[in-house]
Amino acid sequence: MKFRAEIDVMPHKALLDPQGKTVTHSLKNIDLSAIDNVRIGKHITLEVEAGSKDEAHEMVDTACKKLLANPIMEGYEFELLEA
Repeated sequence: MKFRAEIDVMPHKALLDPQGKTVTHSLKNIDLSAIDNVRIGKHITLEVEAGSKDEAHEMVDTACKKLLANPIMEGYEFELLEA
């Protein structure tokens, strides 16, 4: 079976997000001061061939832990959909 994973990787809330701070500041400069606390992360889409949804979940989780996210600085969430 083929699955599609939609993965969101975001910096931990306790850490500073310099990109988010820059965007927050820039929004104020263009009169959008009602928008605050911007956080910037990554969205990753991938396809995986697996025998079951549980197997696909395990493979995507391993990819996130070992390659796609830095566990010291980032957290991740993902959703698996049948392709």
